[in-house]
Amino acid sequence: MSSGFFDFNDIRHKCEADPRGFIAECDHVLNGRLTRAAAAIATGQAQRPVVLLAGPSGSGKTTTAHKLAEELEWIGVGARVVSMDNYFLTVDKDTHPRDAKGEIDYESPDCLDIPLLSRHFDALTAGEEVNVPYFDFTVQSRDMARAKPLRLKSGEVAIFEGIHALNPLLLGGCPQTKCRVYVSARANVRDGSALMYKGTWIRLTRRIIRDAKFRGWDGGTTMKVWANVRRGEKKHISPYKGSADITIDTALAYEIPVLRDFALDLFQNVPADAERYGELSQIAPLLEQFPSLPSDLVSKRALIREFIGQENAAETD
Repeated sequence: MSSGFFDFNDIRHKCEADPRGFIAECDHVLNGRLTRAAAAIATGQAQRPVVLLAGPSGSGKTTTAHKLAEELEWIGVGARVVSMDNYFLTVDKDTHPRDAKGEIDYESPDCLDIPLLSRHFDALTAGEEVNVPYFDFTVQSRDMARAKPLRLKSGEVAIFEGIHALNPLLLGGCPQTKCRVYVSARANVRDGSALMYKGTWIRLTRRIIRDAKFRGWDGGTTMKVWANVRRGEKKHISPYKGSADITIDTALAYEIPVLRDFALDLFQNVPADAERYGELSQIAPLLEQFPSLPSDLVSKRALIREFIGQENAAETD
């Protein structure tokens, strides 16, 4: 496994020779990245108690945020994780941003209560208490009756995770007081010198499985949403990834063999007229070339459990 890419033949060999060892090796590599990131956050904790963690859909932001919190706790830095989804504005069909098709653009940062976020960042940095709102997705409305108070004690950080966390609109006039983290599945898979499977496709594979397992969506629904997600990424997320203080690649060399069978079943049910269907027609034949690994070999603490769930999870860490 080389930095920035995985070798297809290496993946195939290790799946056949020692699948458990291969999975453990990959998880160890990712855990090392998280340990180093936590150490960097801890070093600047006094000056930057607010950590902003961003990444595109399917990057593993939520799991990464919680794993960083665990790593920080191990080295004596208290950490509180806050989902920026709770700062969504109550949906108003008259005022919410629209995309080129005239539909509500849920990928826009203007869906967030940016002034409130900025005030909370400043208040937490100053040691003051804030009330973190609660957004009820079932009715697409903020419910302040379920808000939770948050105040950082000395030696603590708050990790705010969300797709727009690195957007300059949120940073206010003092960006230097926030630690900025960018998370994504960045590694590609190569077969020799040829590009075989993009990091973007790893994220799509994760996303289509998670949507089926946790939202009850079929592949066609995910692909419709994915088209908007990708447009939003290019406009609102990718331009700011270079501003991150810390970058974490969450791609795991073993995950494509684990995700393979889940994804192929879902890909087969995507209608040919679905948006970005051409992308799937590229991915599926390549995915079929990977060996298959059973998910019960994967630790219950592994990052890809965010996407495949805990069913038949291995007890080993």
